Amino acid sequence: MKKPADRQQIDAEIQQVIELRHPDPHRVLGVHPDGDGVVVRAFRPDAAAIHVLPSFGGRIAMEHRKGGVFEARINGRDQVFTYMIEVEYPGGKVFTLRDPYSFTPTLGELDLYYAGEGRHEKLWERMGAHLIHHNGGAGVSFAVWAPTAAGVSVVGDFNSWDGRLHAMRRMGASGIWELFIPEVGEGTRYKFEIRPSQGGPAMLKADPFAFRTEVPPATASVVHDLHRFTWSDEKWLTTRAEGEPAQKPWSVYEVHMGSWRRVVEDGDRPMTYRELAPALSDYVKRMGFTHVEFLPVSEHPYGPSWGYQVGNYYAPTARYGHPDDFRFLVNHLHEQGIGVIVDWVPGHFPKDAHALAKFDGTALYEHADPRQGTQPDWGTLVFNFGRNEVRNFLIANALFWIEEYHIDGLRVDAVASILYLDYSRRPGEWVPNRWGGRENEEAIAFLRELNEAVRRKHPGVVMIAEESTAWPKVSQPVKDGGLGFHFKWNMGWMHDTLLYFSKDPIFRQHHHNNLTFGLLYAFSENFMLPLSHDEVVHGKGSLYGKLPGDPWQKRANLRALLAWMWAHPGKKLLFMGGEFGQHSEWSSDRSLDWHLLEDPGHKGIQSMVADINRVYREVPALHDADSEPIGFQWLQPDAAADNVFAFIRRSRTPGRHVVCVANLSPVPRDGYRVGFPRVGLYQEVLNTDASEYGGSGIGNMGQIQTEAHPWDGQEASAALRLPPLSVLWFIPG
Repeated sequence: MKKPADRQQIDAEIQQVIELRHPDPHRVLGVHPDGDGVVVRAFRPDAAAIHVLPSFGGRIAMEHRKGGVFEARINGRDQVFTYMIEVEYPGGKVFTLRDPYSFTPTLGELDLYYAGEGRHEKLWERMGAHLIHHNGGAGVSFAVWAPTAAGVSVVGDFNSWDGRLHAMRRMGASGIWELFIPEVGEGTRYKFEIRPSQGGPAMLKADPFAFRTEVPPATASVVHDLHRFTWSDEKWLTTRAEGEPAQKPWSVYEVHMGSWRRVVEDGDRPMTYRELAPALSDYVKRMGFTHVEFLPVSEHPYGPSWGYQVGNYYAPTARYGHPDDFRFLVNHLHEQGIGVIVDWVPGHFPKDAHALAKFDGTALYEHADPRQGTQPDWGTLVFNFGRNEVRNFLIANALFWIEEYHIDGLRVDAVASILYLDYSRRPGEWVPNRWGGRENEEAIAFLRELNEAVRRKHPGVVMIAEESTAWPKVSQPVKDGGLGFHFKWNMGWMHDTLLYFSKDPIFRQHHHNNLTFGLLYAFSENFMLPLSHDEVVHGKGSLYGKLPGDPWQKRANLRALLAWMWAHPGKKLLFMGGEFGQHSEWSSDRSLDWHLLEDPGHKGIQSMVADINRVYREVPALHDADSEPIGFQWLQPDAAADNVFAFIRRSRTPGRHVVCVANLSPVPRDGYRVGFPRVGLYQEVLNTDASEYGGSGIGNMGQIQTEAHPWDGQEASAALRLPPLSVLWFIPG
């Protein structure tokens, strides 16, 4: 026989339950052995009467003890049992339900241990809201990390958003609160009501691990079954894991889903995920890009942030449809042989009251000190990378997108803001590290752990750093002292190249080094060359708009810029619209200027991009030694007066090569001699001045014959006809 519970102690704990500050309401509520029987307690503050309906039969009235806590004693029972409660409210409404406080915890000791250590790589499988069967009942298990909270409740459609009805229990020292609520189903809206320990009003917070959300500006989380979608991209995933990423062709089309192509006839709205799937995949496949990179897809409260101020890291934005609709989009792209990269933003998060900011009433995910915890550039908060649980939240999130959404790569936004403690801060506005330096040691450790986890668990998936400084070894393995990324955006190349091409050709000879300087460091990292969304917003104008001259010259310059980029060492990324010469600066609120394709000149740019993508994929010399010095050799780096550049791209396979010649002056040059590696026939596989691209049609009749006339350090050469504002590619054969 169990000793009867101390009445005074129980009264004190019941008072805590009533005040919603009991750390373990299950210790009071539910069914408990007591003396020679059991006692059943339920907390329904507005109930007129409650009856217990035990599994062994009967209907037992509960006595109102105080403050909405009802109690029934059942003698002669020495074990707990399953039961229902029948709740009657004033006016005669009666509800019969399983008592949430009759269920055992859904989290195990190992889950709590690994979460506390920051090593739970599948943390999303335990935290948040999960549809499960538990102790004979179907419902949802809820779990949230709020270590300093005085109390946490689940509120939602199922309880009229009343925080008194489903108070959670704290799982020991883990800071995780847990509750299983039976009979809650798919599509149910919910939030966590958090009561700060330091007092003040309760806060309604979206679930940090929510898999689905309401459509903004609404902010509730939505119960979602992660495992309902059926994938059919096994062939793609198998192929993805083969080979070394640095030796593969990467031609990435960067897309903002809300403005790529809008449905004008239906109120000028963005395409849904399912509408986008066939339209985008058909276009990207026709254009020959290998991958699509989406601007951040995670749910975000403020649309004009383009997704870079994330509110819900585990949910694709509901603006374009259901999470399974986004899966459909990824699956469809994979079936068409197109990879999917998404922008991922672990550097900062917004201050919106419903999201991560001061989540449990304290600086939980962020640093408390504003010199460490705020990002002045964007008015956002900075993650506390030194906290195990925060680091785990982010690393698990990266793995979540790879495992649950089959994403092929993450482009990590604003890495410099993560690495440097003084990023965008004046003296006195930042806290040095323990050595007095500006390097964020905790963030460095986080990035290395993140990249090691992805490399270990998902061969073939790539991590790409948008890193704008000279930080060494960004794309080198951690074991070699690097950060462990696969690729780094080459921001220096981007700035120098756009500066050169923006100049009137008469002045380009004075900026010749803008195109040659990048080759001094081109093999220090595994680079990706970006002409991204950042270069066509905030008054910078479009790529087309940056270029000098009349419309014909602008189009010729754009064709030459893109062909120069595709021939240069480094993987390629181009923001949407650049492939056909978008006139206006990009706006996230309207569609691209697709009507420009009615102009043969813009149609020609688009046709050329499709052709250079095809050649780029088919010719290994243009991609398989991108990160190795053997992949590049200058022929003419110093013909500044002529605005001419010539070089060789070499494959890892001996003998395979491409000769690239650029005449970036507005005048044609006849009989211009360039060295070639060998005597023989060469095919002119690209001429950006071809008439079918909108050019003047000047060229070399599609092929040349080199002669045994040593030039540019090569055994052979040819006298070429160089069109104006053009790039030519030649391959042997």
